[in-house]
Amino acid sequence: MIEGEEITGAFKIVRDLVVFTQVRLILVDKQGITGKKVEYHSVPYKSISQFSVETAGRFDMDAELKIYISSSTVPIKKEFKKGADIVALQKLLATYILR
Repeated sequence: MIEGEEITGAFKIVRDLVVFTQVRLILVDKQGITGKKVEYHSVPYKSISQFSVETAGRFDMDAELKIYISSSTVPIKKEFKKGADIVALQKLLATYILR
């Protein structure tokens, strides 16, 4: 985190996290069986060109978030399980991207 940067929201995805600050999105990916290896992917909001959320339907409450970075044709994908507040995540992401 840089000086003055604060966390404004966070969402848990099984073992991983999606963290919002006022300047960037941080994707925390725990890897391996023990989860001791961790990848931190920092994405400035200005580089996000679009995002989408796909919900599975009425009985299957899982959802998938796709984030498209302007420098890549392949989106970053994150799977959310039942109980994740995908609406709040979308609202926070839209708030930062559409400013």
